[in-house]
Amino acid sequence: MVEKIQTLEKAAGIAAAARQNQQTVVLANGCFDLLHVGHIRYLQAAKEEGDLLIVAVNSDRSVRELKGPERPLMNEAERAEILAALACVDYVVIFDDSTVDRVLTTLRPDVHTKGTDYTPETVPERETVLGYGGRVAIVGDPKDHSTRNYLKEIRDQGRS
Repeated sequence: MVEKIQTLEKAAGIAAAARQNQQTVVLANGCFDLLHVGHIRYLQAAKEEGDLLIVAVNSDRSVRELKGPERPLMNEAERAEILAALACVDYVVIFDDSTVDRVLTTLRPDVHTKGTDYTPETVPERETVLGYGGRVAIVGDPKDHSTRNYLKEIRDQGRS
């Protein structure tokens, strides 16, 4: 079995080969800390946008920067391994930046997917994607699920 967790450089070669074979490369990204059904629906919908789905997962350092010092709950290697086990995910890369822009310019996916908490106009990396000729797609179910809310529920139940 081909190793699904790759370095960014190796994933760039995989993406380039896929495009040469007329395959559509899709990128999804996120922290994926405490995987829940919203994540699954987002990734399944992202996969429907093309042939090859690469998931960029935030490193532990970038999760702390984005979510605070108590996060992530699971380390980056474990989060990547869980994502790699999903049938809809072809490859996983871990990135350490605060944004996914460098991943986008390196992989140059045909489609960059974001969840429904965004619109095509509010995707932070929109200009990067359009700059190399890619497109942005909003996918997944309504943003009714959040790790932050699940953690609050767990804490609240522990107090009762």
